[in-house]
Amino acid sequence: MTPADLSQAIQAAVSSAVEAGELAVAVPEHVTVERPKNRDHGDYATNVALQLAKAAGKPPRAVAEVLADRLRGITGVAEVDIAGPGFLNITLDTATAGALARTIVEAGEAYGRNEALKGLRINLEFVSANPTGPIHIGGVRWAAVGDSLARVLRASGADVTTEYYLNDAGVQITKFAASLQAAANGREVPEGGYVGEYIVDIAKTLTDAIPGVLDLPEAEQLEVFRTEGLKLMVAEIKRSMDEFGTHFDVWFSEKTLHDSGAVEKAIDRLREQGHVFEQDGAVFLRTTDFGDDKDRVLIKADGDKTYFAADAAYYLSKRDRGAEVALYMLGADHHGYVNRLKAIAACAGDDMNRNIEVRIGQFVKMLRDGEEVRMSKRAGNIITIDDVVEWIGVDAARYTLARSSTDSTITLDINILTSQTNENRVYYVQYAHSRMCAVQRNADEQGITRGAAEDFKPELLATEWESDLLGHLGEFPRVLAAAGELREPHRVAVYLEDLAAKYHRFYDNCRILPRGDEEVTDLTRARLWLADATRTVIANGLTLLGVTAPERM
Repeated sequence: MTPADLSQAIQAAVSSAVEAGELAVAVPEHVTVERPKNRDHGDYATNVALQLAKAAGKPPRAVAEVLADRLRGITGVAEVDIAGPGFLNITLDTATAGALARTIVEAGEAYGRNEALKGLRINLEFVSANPTGPIHIGGVRWAAVGDSLARVLRASGADVTTEYYLNDAGVQITKFAASLQAAANGREVPEGGYVGEYIVDIAKTLTDAIPGVLDLPEAEQLEVFRTEGLKLMVAEIKRSMDEFGTHFDVWFSEKTLHDSGAVEKAIDRLREQGHVFEQDGAVFLRTTDFGDDKDRVLIKADGDKTYFAADAAYYLSKRDRGAEVALYMLGADHHGYVNRLKAIAACAGDDMNRNIEVRIGQFVKMLRDGEEVRMSKRAGNIITIDDVVEWIGVDAARYTLARSSTDSTITLDINILTSQTNENRVYYVQYAHSRMCAVQRNADEQGITRGAAEDFKPELLATEWESDLLGHLGEFPRVLAAAGELREPHRVAVYLEDLAAKYHRFYDNCRILPRGDEEVTDLTRARLWLADATRTVIANGLTLLGVTAPERM
């Protein structure tokens, strides 16, 4: 019995009490069932009686008594106690608790998936670094977190489109082109331009690929470096993302918003909503009506459209393409964008608390030998995604960047992340998986199988270590649903580390395979079911984080 099964059983108990006239309440759509920290309080606990007491016009303990009588009659429930003001503590019999191992193994990759966000259409935008240089360490964090979040959301039933917004219009692209042009001609980079070996590399690639480009007039030459240089830089970003295991469904060009007239149409739509006004020759959006600290300029007095105007058009594009929720993941230096983006949604007539979400991620530091790593040989002044992959590998980078809440600054210690010790958390989790695979290999070598499902005897999984492991396995669907609803994929990593710890304790205290001439028993086979169930959950969790589950280490 999973926590979800028990939740439904409690709902049924409430419904039965209502039909019998013992409770006059609405049957709750969902009943929360949690694993108590103190195992003396049973396998699961619920506060449903406290929640229903006011509507029922009864003390919580009286409501709990009504429900307890019904729950005690459910197959698999060994004991129901009422604690404190009206909590229901529920203990399952060992056969019912142990049967979860079979449920997990039979479900395989589907175990943990849920429908908490079924049908919700989300446009998830992340990384979106300017295509003027390699992805830096801040973007690497979003590549790990954003891709993991997309996987988690999909596992919770959401329809997710992942998107990278290419800022391929404006001043920065001109500076990028001018930097390439200068490098190709052996001149100093212009003030405010871009430096680093990658600029020299791209410039050389272009001059080799386009003979005679340096003989063109300056303006034509600059346009070639702008157009072709941008193509090469975007291709490089796509390569880095692909090697990092991060996939985008859409690569959206800012330039297309201007070329297609979408920016002008967006301003017209916002004007129709009554939030556009003119002042001192400029056109503004009255974002202060919705919590922004100042009204934002859409068109400057000289007629040039602002980046903010493109932001407005981009948001409307997401909604027009069917996104119910536009979810932005931005770096800490974009904190000031939160209110202005939400104000765009409100000015467009949308619900700023539902149709748009803006998440801010904090900075990342890297250490080697106790010293902060600041420089990249290739980029000159930043740590790039390729640097991170070279130093610690994709698995360690993805796991470590995704395992912490984005609200906190994190530090990556290269020495730890390249070591095979328990301090390296990805190693700790992956080692648990490989350990289970080793058990299976040893079983195969000895000709031992876990047997058919109908021969599985779950009641034999009765020790405290087996019970603890089974209880934690049952929590995976709930953890995954919460990670999706709260947009916090790090909850999956935290869960996996706890699961690995519980498995290691089980392994150390419960002999799985017989030694020497010892007999293969039903307990042997039951524990193989449990080990395989744990391996399944760890593999599923690592997949959600975009991390491999190795069979050998």
